[in-house]
Amino acid sequence: MDWLPHRYPMLLVDRVKEVVPNTSIHCIKMISSLDPYLQGHFPGQPIMPGVLSIEALAQAAGILARMSNLELANSCLLTELQDVRFRRQIIPGDCLNLHVTALKSRKGFFWFEAKAIVDGDVASSALITAKLS
Repeated sequence: MDWLPHRYPMLLVDRVKEVVPNTSIHCIKMISSLDPYLQGHFPGQPIMPGVLSIEALAQAAGILARMSNLELANSCLLTELQDVRFRRQIIPGDCLNLHVTALKSRKGFFWFEAKAIVDGDVASSALITAKLS
């Protein structure tokens, strides 16, 4: 995943399924019982921490921002989250569909609407602001 500086175990995007530069991106993260963050959250009943689903969305947004603005594509930093919602547990075996839509951009800042979807249900969502530097 050359579009992100993240590496295992913090790389939370397995693949980019579809991208429309300056508009939207759809990425996939398969949740495995071997994912290290599940080992202690919670033993016997593993659940992906909600904040990591938001991190996965932020990583997808970063890929979209960098793919859309190659001249500014050194790094993408999360600057703000709004309206964060956790609606469904994410468990091993789930396919986390990361859908991010670009809302606007200005002076190197980018605003996104983001939803993590499992089996057609919104698991988490947020409005994300990021900055390319």
